[in-house]
Amino acid sequence: MKTKTNDTRQHILDIGYQLVVTKGFTNVGLSEILKTAAVPKGSFYHYFKSKEQFGEALIQHYFEQYLEHVNAILVKGTGTGFDRLTDYFSRWLIIDNGTCNANKCVVVKLSAEVSDLSEPMREALKNGAYSIVTLIALCIDDGIKDGSITVKDSQLAAQTLYQLWLGASLFYKISQDLNVLQQALVTTKAQLRPVL
Repeated sequence: MKTKTNDTRQHILDIGYQLVVTKGFTNVGLSEILKTAAVPKGSFYHYFKSKEQFGEALIQHYFEQYLEHVNAILVKGTGTGFDRLTDYFSRWLIIDNGTCNANKCVVVKLSAEVSDLSEPMREALKNGAYSIVTLIALCIDDGIKDGSITVKDSQLAAQTLYQLWLGASLFYKISQDLNVLQQALVTTKAQLRPVL
């Protein structure tokens, strides 16, 4: 019975994620989530007390999966620290059906939308973003040790780079110009290996 319970909860999160990434959080009603997931309203409230709690769980689940993916590239990946970082950020340029890759868009899409609406959702986004910054900083530390990166403060560099990419992703959504992301990659490489 517990497996079925976990499967149903996960199914609601998976369906909700697809809808939210496509339409945004406020544009997706509870009835649309339930209809698309083919789940009765009572089942939804069995797993989530409110749409806000569902949104918080969706963000937390997203980051759990995404952080595993990022860790595999930045910490457990092959090559120098510089190679792993440029591999990670190069993946932000991958375009899927004319829109940005969903693995990064949830942060860009939801940050401005829900941060003023829900403190728990804002906290979940903040915690996830800081976890990504931590993994970037670990990779920068590796690059400093192996000589492929020449910055002095890995934490500051990691935060600056992540902010750069969030901003570039937002501007890409506005402009639909891939050059925005390509310029972010050039800037990233220059930041990691500044010319003295």
